[in-house]
Amino acid sequence: MEKYEFNGNILIVGFGSIGQGILPLLLRHFTITPERITIVTADSRGEEEAREYGVRFIVDPLLPHNYKDIVGAHVGSGGFLVNVSVDVSSAALIEHCQRNNIFYIDTVMEPWLGFYIDPKLSVSERSNYALRETALALRALPIEGPRPTAVLAHGANPGLVSHFVKQALLNIAADTGFETGVPATREAWARLARDLGIKVIHIAERDTQESPVPKKIGEFINTWSIDGFAAEGCQPAEMGWGTHERKLPENARRHDFGCGSAIYLEQPGFATKVRSWTPTPKAQHAWIITHHESISISDYLTLSEGEKTVYRPTVHYAYHPCDGAVLSLDELAANNGVLQKEQRLISEDVLPGGVDELGVLLMGHAKGAYWYGSRLSIDEARRLVPHNNATGLQVTASIIGAMVWAMKNPTAGIVDADEMDHQLLMDVARPYLGEVFGVYTDWTPIQGRGQLFPEAFDAEDPWQFENFRGA
Repeated sequence: MEKYEFNGNILIVGFGSIGQGILPLLLRHFTITPERITIVTADSRGEEEAREYGVRFIVDPLLPHNYKDIVGAHVGSGGFLVNVSVDVSSAALIEHCQRNNIFYIDTVMEPWLGFYIDPKLSVSERSNYALRETALALRALPIEGPRPTAVLAHGANPGLVSHFVKQALLNIAADTGFETGVPATREAWARLARDLGIKVIHIAERDTQESPVPKKIGEFINTWSIDGFAAEGCQPAEMGWGTHERKLPENARRHDFGCGSAIYLEQPGFATKVRSWTPTPKAQHAWIITHHESISISDYLTLSEGEKTVYRPTVHYAYHPCDGAVLSLDELAANNGVLQKEQRLISEDVLPGGVDELGVLLMGHAKGAYWYGSRLSIDEARRLVPHNNATGLQVTASIIGAMVWAMKNPTAGIVDADEMDHQLLMDVARPYLGEVFGVYTDWTPIQGRGQLFPEAFDAEDPWQFENFRGA
């Protein structure tokens, strides 16, 4: 297994399930000793693992008044800040790293605590769209000389799925006789998606991992960050909005700033169901949980002529979490987004046999719909890397791939996953992704509709958003 040279220090901010999962991979893949890694986190979770690996572990929550001092004490010029925390502003850390020549990566754009429930902010202002625009605006910082690479939102999703989209486009092109090389520019990727007829992209995921201990009433359980999932569920449902769509949903709104690639619904993600498809369960009802990639992929695949947008696909997350999390989400919704007092992360205690099936479902092309992605079992995840379950390993493997890319491209500045070399990322992450495969399906969201009850749907174009929207 290739080991990549890195001579700086690494600071891990946050040490929940993803932080604990990334630590053994950092030591496996980079020429770094435990003495050059520091963990700074808000509580004592994971302290035993840090001691196991001989890594410095500090409980000292990052806050608006102290984050610069804490970061500066543990990582300097040429180092790498790996942000896997919640309630710590990504934009604040990115700006600090840009000004101090520090590499940066996170898995989601986070704000300071209280952002999502601030009544002074509009629904648009507390969206993932707004968080992304804030981060991209930092590209204009008045900094002299080269800018250190900062990778935005690069876990499994967002992150890895952007590379799945590119590989899926190439696979569909090959399978439909569409002659193309590997596009070398953003515009070329967008033209390929348009010419193939891609109208809709779901980041389509199904998690079948489960705990031997059933969920209790008043308890939230999940296979990855509970705080992170609950926060996303309480944000507005968001999606990249395609040019093929005939009308906005009744409670949808456009943003009046930024790139214009996305819309939002005036309702939370935990209350927004959608029809989707993954290989194991086939058709499923999932949730539109807001995610960075829904906006970045649709933005990246936009074609414009002058000021007019002539092509863009509809893109959103369609997530069916583990069954315990489904019950937890339903209970969260019943309490209007107030998180349960008891919380249980199921990672080490997952039963054998569960999988996380994460991929991208590209629809509207000549062969109908195509899912491409990773099916990773808990059993294989445990064999591959300690302190990881199937959901977490897809994230941590993608982080390692993005860190390798950053080290090979040290002065790229602030980048989205879509702007990176998908093949390099896939090569690094692939050994940890279980079965990586693609499958075509004739499924559409209108199959079987209207047989038992009268329904309004668009039979002429099955790929209209209102056909996907669940009850």
